[in-house]
Amino acid sequence: MTVFYAILMGILQGATEFLPISSSGHLALAHAFFGAEEAELAFDVALHLGTLLAILVYFREDFFLMGKSLVSYNDKSEDMSRMRSMVGYICLATIPGVLAGLFLGDFSEAHMRAPAIVATVLGLVGLLLLWGEKAGSHDRHFSSITMKDALIIGLAQAMAIMPGVSRSGITMTAGLFRGLNRQAVAKFSFLLSAPIIFGAGVYKLPEIVAQSSAGGNTVIYLSGFLSAALSGYLVIALLLRYIRTRSFEIFAYYRLVLAGIVYAALLFV
Repeated sequence: MTVFYAILMGILQGATEFLPISSSGHLALAHAFFGAEEAELAFDVALHLGTLLAILVYFREDFFLMGKSLVSYNDKSEDMSRMRSMVGYICLATIPGVLAGLFLGDFSEAHMRAPAIVATVLGLVGLLLLWGEKAGSHDRHFSSITMKDALIIGLAQAMAIMPGVSRSGITMTAGLFRGLNRQAVAKFSFLLSAPIIFGAGVYKLPEIVAQSSAGGNTVIYLSGFLSAALSGYLVIALLLRYIRTRSFEIFAYYRLVLAGIVYAALLFV
């Protein structure tokens, strides 16, 4: 692997991690149709840690207040109470995804990466996203998120174990069905990704250090990490700005078009 390829992979990871189009689905299709090289697991986790850095930097005030609310437990002000509740909601919503990864991760990797399956999942979630846009009331703000919302969004996140679902896409869709506005579902989705990425990073950290040090790969791993962080930060900022005045429909249509292209390729090529 070259530094250029690592930077390219980092940019793609940072962009697709936060858009509701499924980074894992795109990688599975690229591998199936173009023979694209699949990155080592340790390098893949390093890229995800880059996107975690993007989340931590962009939402640094929220994470600071959540941390402050935990150490200042005697502070019963409305803001601190709400932040403590948000910590609990994020923890609750994380549990289904962790369980899905532990018990179904290997099965998904072995049996759910076929192009036809990925295309079907891309299309179905695209239709769900369109439905959520049409059916959702979009009148609830981030501060109105409840334990029930967190549990439903967390259960939806567990579905992202399948390539093509998109963790951000399915959690945003679930939030739309709960009546949350687009800014709220995007923000909660981004915050919710932090614990799982952090957990995977800590678990794989020894392997990342070992592989990045072997054969002088430190610069390669660092290049991928930093490019993922930078592109991820930019995509978060651009997406939150985009959905202030526009809907998620363009991403749903993109998913449907891509699914159609894959089906056509499978049938006629």
